[in-house]
Amino acid sequence: MSGNQKNISKRPESAVSTMVGLSGLMGLFIWIAIARNSGVIAEFLGFPGFPAVAAGPYSALIALFFCGTPMVLWSLLVDKVHLRPSTGLDWSLKRSVSDVMDVSIVKIAGLWATWGIIAAFYYLCRWYWVEPYIFSMNMFEIAAIPLIVLSVPYVIWIDRYMVNPREGAWHFGALLSGHDGWDKEEILHHLRAWAVKGFFLAFMISIVPGGFADVVRMEFAQIIQNPVTLAMSLIIAMFLLDVQFATVGYLLTMKPLDAHIRTANPYLAGWLAALICYPPLILMDGGPLTYQVNTKDWAFWLADNQTLLIIWGIWLVFLTAIYAWATVAFGLRFSNLTHRGILTNGPYRWTKHPAYLSKNTYWWFCYMPFLVTSDSVYDAMRNTVMLALVSAIYYWRAKTEEKHLMADPIYRDYAAWMDENALIPRMINKFARLFKPKGIGAHQVQPAE
Repeated sequence: MSGNQKNISKRPESAVSTMVGLSGLMGLFIWIAIARNSGVIAEFLGFPGFPAVAAGPYSALIALFFCGTPMVLWSLLVDKVHLRPSTGLDWSLKRSVSDVMDVSIVKIAGLWATWGIIAAFYYLCRWYWVEPYIFSMNMFEIAAIPLIVLSVPYVIWIDRYMVNPREGAWHFGALLSGHDGWDKEEILHHLRAWAVKGFFLAFMISIVPGGFADVVRMEFAQIIQNPVTLAMSLIIAMFLLDVQFATVGYLLTMKPLDAHIRTANPYLAGWLAALICYPPLILMDGGPLTYQVNTKDWAFWLADNQTLLIIWGIWLVFLTAIYAWATVAFGLRFSNLTHRGILTNGPYRWTKHPAYLSKNTYWWFCYMPFLVTSDSVYDAMRNTVMLALVSAIYYWRAKTEEKHLMADPIYRDYAAWMDENALIPRMINKFARLFKPKGIGAHQVQPAE
């Protein structure tokens, strides 16, 4: 081990406790059960005439409330995250409103200006006004006035307890209003953080209704009769968990929950690696890196072997469960391209990138790009190369995220502990050492997951 590497004997404590995610799961399951039986429940309560199931887009948004509220309550009442120094809040300060008003006014101006920029971006980029984004835009229009009104008392209230109320929004407001003392780096951090939230929240809300409707409308009696249908239904349910928890994470970037954005990735490579995985810049799914030309999925190729079909389905469900677990473990803090606290529990005790690892493994086993219906060697080779490039992009994306998070000493301790103790990094390091030339100095290999 090199001199600048620490030997960490104990895994650093996770910023999110396990029960935060579990409480969100319980809340989400309760609403799904209600939505699946809404007609019966309404009739029992004396309100006949309601649809048999509540599978509409507004029901999907209510699911966000049922998912997020238990996590907020657990975080505040049990974990007491609002008392952590990392919030930047000191509840003993209790400044008067008059003491913070000047700062708050400038901050509110900066915040509103930021929202105006995001709104202009939505307006100019017309892909936001076609399906599925049009649902997100309609929701933002409904929420705009309440957010503007509520932001005033919220900012004033939070400034009374902030150790340093002159954060990014204040610096941006100071720049726009001609005040002295603004800092360029603070403004860039502020704009990056809101760019992440503006871009990804629109995408997440747009896909919330679809998966929710699929799960609420599932007919269990039919699903269990076919192993392929059962596996795919469970996979859809796992993706629902991922979408619900991720959307809650983007919505609740708040300091009192210790779920605020500490830093947004400052590296251009990190942004490129992430954005090309999402619409409208996505390179897969119809883009230049499409790997499903003349292909069928696992169910087609294994249709003649019932035993292998069942084993394969279980494996794909397991991979998707790991993927969903990786998001659930974030609790209130999921967000791309940001640092909102270091996770070290759940699947993150075995690998630093469980979502990327499980997702890419799923694609290889689900689509098997080397098998094609055209009997074309070219199609098989091209599909395999394209999926390999997709996996390489996720490797690149993982490394840019690590570069960003390495600025936090907690993450450095976590990475050091993982290299020495976690299953997958140890396997990768052991494999890499087989190809390490003898006589090279003791430089620790960084795992690539």
